[in-house]
Amino acid sequence: MADINTIRTAAAGTRSAEIDAGLRAHMNKVYGTMSVGMLLTFLVAWAVGSNPQLLSIFRNPETLQPNILGWIVMFAPLGMVFAFGAAINRLSAAGAQLFFYAFASVMGLSLSWIFVAFTGMSIAQVFLITSIAFAGLSLWGYTTKKDISGWGSFLIMGVIGILVASIVNIFLQSPAIMFAVSILGVLIFAGLTAYDTQKIKNDYIQHAAQADSEWLGKAAIMGALNLYLDFINMFMFLLQLFGSRE
Repeated sequence: MADINTIRTAAAGTRSAEIDAGLRAHMNKVYGTMSVGMLLTFLVAWAVGSNPQLLSIFRNPETLQPNILGWIVMFAPLGMVFAFGAAINRLSAAGAQLFFYAFASVMGLSLSWIFVAFTGMSIAQVFLITSIAFAGLSLWGYTTKKDISGWGSFLIMGVIGILVASIVNIFLQSPAIMFAVSILGVLIFAGLTAYDTQKIKNDYIQHAAQADSEWLGKAAIMGALNLYLDFINMFMFLLQLFGSRE
């Protein structure tokens, strides 16, 4: 009996070690894919935002008011997120990754105006602040023993609220509404960073035993997309609060 228990304990320990190693590889893929997406967004945004001729395709370079194509580009990432969620089950892992990189590039087009509206130094400073905050929040979400899955519904309702308020404020142009939305946006996406990290980890652990490489590949892309959106939104709201305008 003792020998059987020893074998079972050793087998359980081996399986646990395999899951831990697989989880680390999975999280590395999530963060790596997210990082490539961030790089694409930055390069596209900088290339367009630093070139008045390119920027004029989407916005007036002086007033930064979007034209028809600019409005399309502004809302295209939102439409692509919904399309990605609806099509993820029909896409291959490679297809999902390609879609994510296309999305990141379109997001760069929609954010290109910040290189005209804000100083380069303030963009760099806010990016650094966001990176530090994101790393700390994601690490906490990964390591905490507290179950924060209950945050999901509340945070999603908050995202819908600030999305509606932001669209309304496009027409109202109220500084007070913008300030309130920015404060709430930072708090909501800070919470989502921790929540999404824990969810990515828990989803992997629950599905690891199935050894479904196709699912794991697509799950890593979806996790990268969620964390990418958390970072970008937190960065933009912090930029609205602390960025120095040109």
